[in-house]
Amino acid sequence: MTDTGPIVLTGPDRSGTTLLYALLGSHPEVSMVRRTNMWRWFDRRFGDLSEPANLDRCLDTMLRYERLDVLEPDPQRIRSEFQQGPATYGRLFDIVHRQHAERHSRPRWADKSLHTEFHADRVLTELADSRMIHMVRDPRDRFASIIRRYEERSKGPGAVMGGWLASMSQGRRNAARHPDRYMFVRYETLAEEPEATLRRICAFLDLRYAPQMLGMDAVADSRDYSGNSSFGTLEPGTISTRPIGRYRSVLSPRQVAFVQSCAGRQMTAHGYELDALRLSRRDRLAFYGIDAPLGYLRLSGWMAARRLDDRRSRTVPERRLRARAPA
Repeated sequence: MTDTGPIVLTGPDRSGTTLLYALLGSHPEVSMVRRTNMWRWFDRRFGDLSEPANLDRCLDTMLRYERLDVLEPDPQRIRSEFQQGPATYGRLFDIVHRQHAERHSRPRWADKSLHTEFHADRVLTELADSRMIHMVRDPRDRFASIIRRYEERSKGPGAVMGGWLASMSQGRRNAARHPDRYMFVRYETLAEEPEATLRRICAFLDLRYAPQMLGMDAVADSRDYSGNSSFGTLEPGTISTRPIGRYRSVLSPRQVAFVQSCAGRQMTAHGYELDALRLSRRDRLAFYGIDAPLGYLRLSGWMAARRLDDRRSRTVPERRLRARAPA
């Protein structure tokens, strides 16, 4: 079985990654999984893997990590194959994914993990033939979707915009450094022109176009996936344009104004038109006196917290780990 290069699907949450996951995962030559977050939780966390003790600790933690169960890791086979080449983290991750793909008779593996864009240099260096796809969505609609999905995060867009801005900035740097291996895909374009967009994606991935992708029925955990909208139920396999522009019925004009004020330049760069807002005198006073100062304070706080978090050594959350690896 020939490996034609891993596919890494990334982007912020509520940006259409699940839709593309279901589409690509229905390609007959692709083994697609999601939420492994290997690069976030494991890359360089256990020291030099050429040291047996470090490899043992790394593999033990990976086997206890519940989100890797879908890959059905075989520790003896992983260890045997890993010892036959360079002791890099990227190669270890590739072995785990590739063995899973081989068991399912797929020549190519793919992974959808949010925010892997922040590890792109490592991914594209250690996985020499890999390609990355970064999903982008109108931040106004993304914020509306977050309000719909997570009620507790609906108080203000400051922190939500921090995630979108950081992701877009990192993505632009990645695309500039790796222009032939890093691709932005707009959620709106995918929803409006699914076949044409999939054909462009397949060309970028050096993957033949397969019409059955549009059925979205070959990925085990997406067969009952009810379309691409968090605003009402759709038939499985439906790709709707209803979520596009839905923010106009969910966000207040002041919320829209804040999103556009802090992200307008990046929105325009990705082809999103800004609304011409006419705030009432009362809303203008509230926006400039309350919304904007608080929003930017929360945005700054989110950015500062992320920078601090980036300096720390991330470890897998205990809630994601079993007490011991399966026998």
